[in-house]
Amino acid sequence: MRHDQSTAHAAATSTTATSTAATAAPATAGGHSRAAGPLLAVATVAMGLMAGLFFAFDVSVMPGLAKGDDRTYVTAMQNINKAIENGVFFLVFAGAFAVTGVAAHLQYRAGRRSAAFWAGAATLLYVAALIVTMAVNIPLNNELARAGDPARIQDFAAVRDRFESTWVATNMLRTALCTAGLAALVRALLAHARATR
Repeated sequence: MRHDQSTAHAAATSTTATSTAATAAPATAGGHSRAAGPLLAVATVAMGLMAGLFFAFDVSVMPGLAKGDDRTYVTAMQNINKAIENGVFFLVFAGAFAVTGVAAHLQYRAGRRSAAFWAGAATLLYVAALIVTMAVNIPLNNELARAGDPARIQDFAAVRDRFESTWVATNMLRTALCTAGLAALVRALLAHARATR
């Protein structure tokens, strides 16, 4: 009799524990699910800011500088490259990757496969833009900085020639990649909205 009571008590305890775990699991999943939408929106804004930054260089900054003389071009680009190294830029530059990746992960965990697919695609597109930046644009920026103080540069035309055409072409590629990433995130937002109706 005592054995039967012990067995019954153990079974009841096990059932209670299982019930508690089952209740906790959806709560945790629900927390991830609730965060997925806002993170996707933040990712879309960050990707849009990066696409807009690169686009602004394509359509205004670089064409405007192209009309100037070599000294003005080199000096202006050195100053731009220094000015852009600030906390706000780095927050958006790194945040666009981190938040998009996390948003894709949370969408997948929440079972929204379509939203996860498009957010994952956006992450890969942004990674491609980062690779272009690290492999081409940053080395070119560093080479331009190593040319030194404009007051002591002897051949501005040579410094500009080594920089301009390649930097402009790869910046256009970054614009295209980030714009495609932005479009993918818009698709992810639409898929998220449909899945949560």
